[in-house]
Amino acid sequence: MFNPARYLITSALPYANGPLHIGHLAGAYLASDAYVRFLRMMGKDVVHVCGSDEYGVANTLKAKTLGITPKELVDKNHQLIKSSFETLRIDFDIYHRTTEPIHHETAQGFFRTLYDKGEFIVKTSEQYYDEEAKQFLADRYIVGTCPNCGNEEAYGDQCEKCGRTLSPEELISPKSKLSGSKPVLRETTHWYLTLDKNEAWLKEWINTGVLDGELLHDPSKWKNHVVGQCNSWMDAGLQPRSMTRDLDWGVDVPQEIPGAEGKKLYVWLDAPIGYISATRQWALDHQKDWELYWKDKETMMVHFIGKDNIVFHCLIFPTILKTHGGYNLPVNVPANQFMNLEGRKLSTSKGWAVWVHEYIEDFPGKEDVLRYHLVKNMPEQRDSEFTWKGFQESNNNELVANLANFVNRVMVLTNKYYDGIVPTFDDNESFTGAFDSFGGAYHDSEMLGIFDHLHAFSEHVRAFEFREALKKVMELSSFGNQILQHNEPWKNYKDDPELVKVVMNLSIQYVAVLGTICRIFMPNTSDKIYKLLQLDPLKDDSDLLHLMDKLAEGELIVPAGHQIGQAEHLFERISDETIQAQLDKLQTSSPTTEAELPNIKAPISFDQFGAMDLRVGQIVTAEKMPKANKLLKLEVDIGIEKRTIVSGIAKDFDPSELPGKKVVVLANLAPKKLRGVESNGMILLAENEAGNLDFVVPESGSEPGHIVK
Repeated sequence: MFNPARYLITSALPYANGPLHIGHLAGAYLASDAYVRFLRMMGKDVVHVCGSDEYGVANTLKAKTLGITPKELVDKNHQLIKSSFETLRIDFDIYHRTTEPIHHETAQGFFRTLYDKGEFIVKTSEQYYDEEAKQFLADRYIVGTCPNCGNEEAYGDQCEKCGRTLSPEELISPKSKLSGSKPVLRETTHWYLTLDKNEAWLKEWINTGVLDGELLHDPSKWKNHVVGQCNSWMDAGLQPRSMTRDLDWGVDVPQEIPGAEGKKLYVWLDAPIGYISATRQWALDHQKDWELYWKDKETMMVHFIGKDNIVFHCLIFPTILKTHGGYNLPVNVPANQFMNLEGRKLSTSKGWAVWVHEYIEDFPGKEDVLRYHLVKNMPEQRDSEFTWKGFQESNNNELVANLANFVNRVMVLTNKYYDGIVPTFDDNESFTGAFDSFGGAYHDSEMLGIFDHLHAFSEHVRAFEFREALKKVMELSSFGNQILQHNEPWKNYKDDPELVKVVMNLSIQYVAVLGTICRIFMPNTSDKIYKLLQLDPLKDDSDLLHLMDKLAEGELIVPAGHQIGQAEHLFERISDETIQAQLDKLQTSSPTTEAELPNIKAPISFDQFGAMDLRVGQIVTAEKMPKANKLLKLEVDIGIEKRTIVSGIAKDFDPSELPGKKVVVLANLAPKKLRGVESNGMILLAENEAGNLDFVVPESGSEPGHIVK
């Protein structure tokens, strides 16, 4: 369904265990806000929902650390997160809470329906139990030594150092996060969602867009890493997944169900249903029909999330919706990847983060600078990097030197030459300027060029290519600066006044267009530009659609004779001292120590090193190994021949992006069979402190077969 009557846009519910950081913004929220603003400015019916995820183990553990109740913790953080969104003007129709009664009612209703329809199986298994705390331990309540990398603080579901997925039973020397004691195994019973029964339709729906014979989405529009991660899980075989936990903080399993006492809903059953309960509350508040947005086939639903939530939104939640019956499935899930900070993985536990509420305090009035820089570096297809120097350069070299400079020059010159009144020009008057054209024809052709530019801008937004769309905004500003520079109105005002009238009228139109389209990414800047032009404020209601209609019909955006305001700078330069203060603050909150890096291994002899044959290789093909989540089968050209190499890099790299990449190969490693495939060599990789891998890349000019010494 590709021409929807309405849109439902969801943004991942942030955990209420702490404040927002820049990784959250770059992962989901700036993308969803930009997309929603665009849709509204194109006249679409949109509901944008989000809210605090207030259950789950992360919130309970944080509350315990602070010596407060989970409710006290989530009350505080809900308000802090909500305030941060509001100050940054990330606008939701409703920012809800999963502790609200309507959410409990909605989530319990889903569980009850799935239970009644026989979509659960009941399983009894042994799980860790804390005898001191007298409580079964959810995965995150257990820590121990990772069997893969030796990290002594690995959780029962994942090691955050090496990234390996774990089960509590795999941990070495497990201990309870609640009491610090060694847990024991006890039997407990839970309800499991039969994901395995739904694997066939999930595969067809993810990869073809077809469900029950109906085309529901275009798979070519989904990001490769989203589809790849889903297929990786399905290729390994989906297993029943527990939908309940033994906890004292969460949504109760409906008490009329036998065995429900003391059981809570699993957070990944409860949390995505929060989108539905939020929509229900919004509908009650505005006298709307919430079911139109969740059940009507003329509605397009899009989930904006980070890559760590892909499986839950593309496999588990769709299974819950379909097995319940009557609900739409998402048309797209444009998950972003992760943003790193100053060369390291963002870490809330280590304090290695830029907190949004602190940025707001340290940089008052510069919310759009952060929005701009994060969109410019948004991790749409691969992980990206935030650096304070890069942030400074974005502000000083682009926002100040390009956008603000153009708008300021236009405002100053219009006030200087025409007392702030948009000049009228004679369409039939000819002139010879830097563009060697004619007055009216030149102006008209430039306006049509703006229309084409906006069309390209719109296509990028529709494709969730926000970085490219932002480039189109800045390109338009650059074009405006070029028009001024090439025609030099400050030189030609007396000698060729008709030329200057055309140039300045056109420049005013450019400013108005910039004020409209930059609203999608920088709403405060948009408001400032419209105020400078003394135009009625934008209302996020068909504004861009009306602008494009005017351009298509040859109408001026700002009519001749209109009075504009006085010049004001949109942005100001950020000093080196200001940036250094932020770098110092970051280091103080999370100092880098040598202890974070592994020790140097025992020395080897020169002869041992010389025995290694290292060569430049080039990946020819890459594919996933069947029934192996971590392995890729690579064909690598090493100059004298092509080799098959099996490498455990599937979690870090999308195989579709590897062909053509140059790598360093240990060519004389003894062959070894892995999952029935003989591997002849090893790819050299670098691993950071978070366990993330990257290729050791030869310098440009190196060709397959070249010796690495």
